[in-house]
Amino acid sequence: MSLDLLIPDIFESQTDIESYFTLANRNNIKQENATVNGLHLGAFSHGEDPTVKNNYSLLFESIGWDPDHLAIAKQVHGSIVKTINAPGIYLDCDGLVTDQIGLAIGIQVADCAAILLYEPKAKVIAALHAGWRGTIAGIINEGIKSIVKLKGNPKKLVAFISPCISLQNFEVGPEVANQFPDQFCDYSSYDKPHVDLSGFLEKQLINEGLKSKNIEKSDHCTFGNNAFFSYRRERDKSGRMLALIKMNN
Repeated sequence: MSLDLLIPDIFESQTDIESYFTLANRNNIKQENATVNGLHLGAFSHGEDPTVKNNYSLLFESIGWDPDHLAIAKQVHGSIVKTINAPGIYLDCDGLVTDQIGLAIGIQVADCAAILLYEPKAKVIAALHAGWRGTIAGIINEGIKSIVKLKGNPKKLVAFISPCISLQNFEVGPEVANQFPDQFCDYSSYDKPHVDLSGFLEKQLINEGLKSKNIEKSDHCTFGNNAFFSYRRERDKSGRMLALIKMNN
C-alpha cells in the first residue's frame, strides 16, 4: 500500500539518516471498526488496538523499517528527555535521544510540534514532543543538554520542526500567551491571543546554538489542513501522526 508521507528536506543530504513525518492518509486507509479513519498511530494503543497495530505494520512495511527496532515515548507534555539504547516504550517523558545505529525513535503529535535533531559528527539523533506546555517547560533545552552529554555539538545540529498548529489557528487564553515572549504572540488581530508555537521553537533552537540555516520549519498547519490529524479540530476523534528518525550507519 502506498502511503502519503512527508520527508524533511533538511535531512535528504544526510546519506546515513532516514526521517519521515506521517500524514492522516484518510483516503488510503479505511478499516472496519477503526476508532479513527486513516493512518492513526496513537501513542501506545498500537500494542492494544488492532487497527492501530495494523497501521504501524502498514507504515513500517511501506518505508522498509523493522518495527521491532522502534522506540517511542509515553508523552506527558513535560520536559523530561531520556537517553536510550534499545527499542521499546519509554514512560513519562517527551523526548528520546540515542547514538545507536539502526534504532528508530518516534514522537506522536496532532497539533503539537515534533522536533527531530541529528548531529552528524557525534552520530546522535533526538526526537522531542513540543506542545505549548513542553515548550514553556524547556523540552528544547533538555533535549540539547542530552545531546551534548553524548558529545554532540549544537552548532553542528540539523533540525526539523514538524507541521503543527499555526499562529492563525492557535487561539489561547491570556494565562497561556503570557508565558510566551511577546514577539511570538498576537494580541491585536483576534478576539483572543494567538501564539506562534513553531516560531518560538525555532528561536529556542537558535538560542541553544543551532545555525538558522540548519533548521527546517514546516509551514503546514495541522488545524487548517485536513491532510493532518488535529486534536483541536477533531477532539476525541483525532488520530496521531508520527515523526520518525533513524541512523543507518
